[in-house]
Amino acid sequence: MNPFKGLNLGLGTLPLLSNSRTRSLSAENPTGDKGGGARWVPNPNDPELPHSGAAMDLGRGWKVRPFLKVPRGEIVNLADVDGPAVIQHIWMATDAPSYRQCILRFYWDGETTPSVETPLSDFFAVGHDVYAKLSSFVVSVNPTKGMNCYWPMPFPKHCRVTFENDGVADVNVLAYQITYAETELPENIGYFHGQWRRSTTDRSKPEHVILDGVRGQGHYVGTFLAWTQLSNGWWGEGEIKFFIDGDTEYPTICGTGTEDYFGGAWGLETFSPRLSQAITSGIKSRGKYRGTASTGGMFLIPSDSRAT
Repeated sequence: MNPFKGLNLGLGTLPLLSNSRTRSLSAENPTGDKGGGARWVPNPNDPELPHSGAAMDLGRGWKVRPFLKVPRGEIVNLADVDGPAVIQHIWMATDAPSYRQCILRFYWDGETTPSVETPLSDFFAVGHDVYAKLSSFVVSVNPTKGMNCYWPMPFPKHCRVTFENDGVADVNVLAYQITYAETELPENIGYFHGQWRRSTTDRSKPEHVILDGVRGQGHYVGTFLAWTQLSNGWWGEGEIKFFIDGDTEYPTICGTGTEDYFGGAWGLETFSPRLSQAITSGIKSRGKYRGTASTGGMFLIPSDSRAT
């Protein structure tokens, strides 16, 4: 029996004890140090404490630094911690006028190119920069605009997570909580990666690439897709294709339609723990359409793959 090391948070592991240590990063404890939270003293004149005025009568320890303020063009660290450890939960909320102006990047073990680089909204499966509730095993968006991620993200040596304000306006409120466990990691552990891209398709170029340039052993764990149809007609016949290990003209995995891949049929209006669809606007079957969908299914990808 494999020992529980904080990597599997299913109900079946609740009675199993381990030597893992829970830590949490936030504006109140940006380093995650033991006993490092709630140490700030209210001082509205301190640029590090722009929201501390509300805590003047309460004093140290009472919501003195609950949020970050990120001026336009600036990058702040949300995590900069040593491993071995595994991120278990990320919660974020912000008053940014556009979530697409906020860029998240994840760096593992000292790498200079991020393993994840994506707009904040799309990382949490929020499409078109429009808030919509979503419920799934690994991502949930709750009232009002509380964004949660439960993907396990292990790192043997180091983790750095950054937030960039790439917009034209300041982000006055950025709240976050990154919970992780300091724990031993097995040798065959994988790193979490994510790709984001967008494109405009037409009849001469109908394919949108979801994933490309992936080599090595790994698990393909899910897709988030947001699209706007700019012409009339049925939108759901797009086929998801996986080209694996040298496939060129013909894929190894081929679906039957866009809504079929996301667990629907003849449209998208279903919600389930594994397949969550949040339709923001549009017509169910005909005409112009706007929608979002995500799937958390897991696929084994042994070597070289591309998905369209």
